[in-house]
Amino acid sequence: MPTSRPEKDTVFVLNGPNLNLLGVREPQTYGSATLADVQQLCRERADEEGLVIEFRQTNHEGVMIDWIQEAREKAAGIIINPAGLTSTSIATLDALLAVALPIIEVHVTNIHRREAFRHFSYISQAATSVIAGAGTHGYQLALSHMARLLRAD
Repeated sequence: MPTSRPEKDTVFVLNGPNLNLLGVREPQTYGSATLADVQQLCRERADEEGLVIEFRQTNHEGVMIDWIQEAREKAAGIIINPAGLTSTSIATLDALLAVALPIIEVHVTNIHRREAFRHFSYISQAATSVIAGAGTHGYQLALSHMARLLRAD
């Protein structure tokens, strides 16, 4: 069965569990920007970089895996903030390993300065790059870096 070629300029920006509460949940830790604010920042940076984004959030591991598999056919790269799936989901890791795309892992906080259980990331084993602790600006950094990676191809 023939597969469609991924769009050279499309990047999936995938957000995991509880990121829909960004700006409300623990603002002293995660800041006051909402996920809608992050989406707007990403759209602006994507436009500057000549990229198109598919910006999504889910609280369900299976949905995240479905999106990662979809990206395999429809995207040139993935930016993922796996949130709570970071240190728990081998299934998400396996899906990322199967896509053969550049992957940038993003965390709003510096996971290495937080609770010990947050220090380990399954996702990092598939990631081309990791950005942690830059706040929501990390998404913009990830888009700029993704554009650089895609131009190098």
